[in-house]
Amino acid sequence: MIAYLKGTPKIVDNFVIIMTNGVGYKVEVGSQTLAQLSTQEVELYIHTYVREDRLELFGFLQLAQLKLFKLMIEISGVGPKTAIEIVDRNPEQIVQAVQNSEVNFFKGIPRIGKKTAQKIILELKPKLGSLKELSLGPRSPKEQDVCEALTVLGYEESDIIAILQDCNLEELSVEEAVRQVLKKM
Repeated sequence: MIAYLKGTPKIVDNFVIIMTNGVGYKVEVGSQTLAQLSTQEVELYIHTYVREDRLELFGFLQLAQLKLFKLMIEISGVGPKTAIEIVDRNPEQIVQAVQNSEVNFFKGIPRIGKKTAQKIILELKPKLGSLKELSLGPRSPKEQDVCEALTVLGYEESDIIAILQDCNLEELSVEEAVRQVLKKM
């Protein structure tokens, strides 16, 4: 199965053709990903979707999006076209929406009604704990404390984590780390 493609994209309507070594692969991507692509080389994580009557490739810029996609298509009533539009958004926002049971977050996505949104939340909630631990959230207890302190103040966890990567937390106390992140925001 194809798991990764690197090549020059050619945007055609609502999909992209990735040219790799003279071969063009038709890859379905979300609308936000499609808008981000340019004519320069791109790297996509691929899910090969196989059914009796079709074989399709779905592409993602981030590995976390691919992991969420695989979880989404396991949910009854959520097909790959709907799943790709869901995971095309920020993975941290999706995890947060599921953990906070935000039905309206999912209702804003085409082809998602209230019942489907509730189903997504119910089925993903137990699974996303391990996904968040892998790569979407803070890694150390100190990082977790800094994130909690700043999210209470209204900052986005993804922004906090991005800034924390530039800080040397081993040399700072939690209070000093919070101050340093606040200065950089």
